[in-house]
Amino acid sequence: MSIQTKLTQIQIQLNTVLVGKATQVQDCLACLLAGGHLLIEDVPGVGKTTLAHALARSLGLQFSRVQFTADLMPSDLSGVSVYERNSQRFVFHPGPVFAQVLLADEINRASPKTQSALLEAMEEGQVTVEGETRTLPQPFFVIATQNAQDQLGTYALPESQLDRFLMRLSLGYPDRSAERALLAGDDRRALLANLPALLTPGELQSLQQQVQQLHAAPPLLDYLQDLIAATRDGRWFAQGLSPRAGIAVLRAAKARALLSGRDYVAPDDLQAILPQTTAHRLVPLSDAGRGAVEQVRALLEAVPLP
Repeated sequence: MSIQTKLTQIQIQLNTVLVGKATQVQDCLACLLAGGHLLIEDVPGVGKTTLAHALARSLGLQFSRVQFTADLMPSDLSGVSVYERNSQRFVFHPGPVFAQVLLADEINRASPKTQSALLEAMEEGQVTVEGETRTLPQPFFVIATQNAQDQLGTYALPESQLDRFLMRLSLGYPDRSAERALLAGDDRRALLANLPALLTPGELQSLQQQVQQLHAAPPLLDYLQDLIAATRDGRWFAQGLSPRAGIAVLRAAKARALLSGRDYVAPDDLQAILPQTTAHRLVPLSDAGRGAVEQVRALLEAVPLP
């Protein structure tokens, strides 16, 4: 079975669990293939945790979940050394961050100190505990969920942490037909328990390397630079995209191209992925009257193809 066939089957399998969200499923898979981390912002109960479980099972990855609360400490994530009398020495007990897929549930309910404990893990693939650096399993993928900022008991994620997420998605409520399928169908937990692994971690890492090798023609890079420059001209946003953000957009576009069965990046890939990869990094001008996502879409309409 070809890798492309496996990728198609993974999307079909995920769509049987998360009904009516094919676009979000594709974006989530593209985020992982690009080697990035995912932030999902939405109301409770729309399938954020289900999506994370289904993705880990479908890709044969070790899964761990942490419920972020106000009293969660950094050591609760990374682990701690405990003295054992039998061996008369301190033994390190790894925390839940030592997994291939980490679900950080309601990340903005934890204190900023605990939120920042994820930074090294997300950026470097390692954690430092009691002066010793420990490497995390590979591949390592963080799916964080956050509640709306106006809910009680939430702390806004700092810009440095938001920038570590390749994408931010919103699942939204299902449409009427999808909700009927959920009401009349099998329990989601039962479906999750029976999901087969369609990919191995080794195959996934090979795909992530393949994404980096996809061709991006000079005119496409010109178009990407035009889009980045437009975010910096002071017309749309208070502050423009960084070079790191531009690299992240290109990686995500390459992953989307691979999912579409192509070995090159098309302008459609950039346009489809730009709001999800940039809106959380940008602050619209106060007089714009639109949110960041709507502002990015307006920018896409204003910047011509080269």
